[in-house]
Amino acid sequence: MKEYTYYQGCSLEGTAAAYDSSIRLVMKSLGVALTEPPDWSCCGSTPAHAVDRLLAGALAARNLAIVERMGSRTLLTPCPSCLSAFKKAQHAMASDKTFKEEVNGLLDSPYDCTVTAKSALQVLYEDIGTGEIARPVTTALPGLRVAPYYGCILNRPPKIAAFDDPENPVSMDRILAAVGVDVADFAFKLECCGAAFGVPKKEMVLKLTAKVLSMALDAGANCIAVACPLCQQNLDLRQSQVNKALGQSFAIPVLYFSQIMALTYGYTPQEAGLTKNIVGPGALIAARRPVEQQPVEQARSASE
Repeated sequence: MKEYTYYQGCSLEGTAAAYDSSIRLVMKSLGVALTEPPDWSCCGSTPAHAVDRLLAGALAARNLAIVERMGSRTLLTPCPSCLSAFKKAQHAMASDKTFKEEVNGLLDSPYDCTVTAKSALQVLYEDIGTGEIARPVTTALPGLRVAPYYGCILNRPPKIAAFDDPENPVSMDRILAAVGVDVADFAFKLECCGAAFGVPKKEMVLKLTAKVLSMALDAGANCIAVACPLCQQNLDLRQSQVNKALGQSFAIPVLYFSQIMALTYGYTPQEAGLTKNIVGPGALIAARRPVEQQPVEQARSASE
């Protein structure tokens, strides 16, 4: 059994609870134990660095220091905003002695820069591998054709993210292919959806969201897979707003990639958190059926 320190972050305790629950189901099925850091706190996420770089670094470093004191050297976090906060703090402190001293001066316990933060996608793709990912599959989803949407910060900036291709990432594509899902060739997989600008620049976010949804349909997809709570919120929750403001009629389900994996592992839609989605997959998953276990070699070949 593999074991990781797991930072769920603020959104996965609330609006993105389905992401958290489905990640836990997937990891359980793969024999991965998740341990939360005690007394973890907000990482600063999207806005903190724009207000105060030092305090933003300290917010992230406080959590990294807790993980370090646990004796763990890897922190798994599903949220790209949390991941970015941790990776930027780690990079800045490791490369700038003065900044490290300033940040540690704000902390109760210093951080010595020994923890590597990884996304759930990175752990699944690099540490576990598509062959192992295929093993728990029990259910086929023949009605799904998925557009994998990575968003703009999961793999960027490349020197700090240090995962997948920053221009054409393939990890989610190959993970979904490994569990038997039909994956569309999606050209907009890295385009920004507007992220956290939904309040100050709502019109801009609605236009960006509409472009992503439209391109997914043009790619022949009937579902979008995401790995980010903000992306999921904009693409799913705002569809009715997009339709009203721009005269569209989008009704495309936007699921966390882990929800799709959980379904292929035999969990029910309720267990996978699909009741929390605004645009439900409905008929797209109604045709799900049991499948024989796919040989590991075949799954690996399909995902490459």
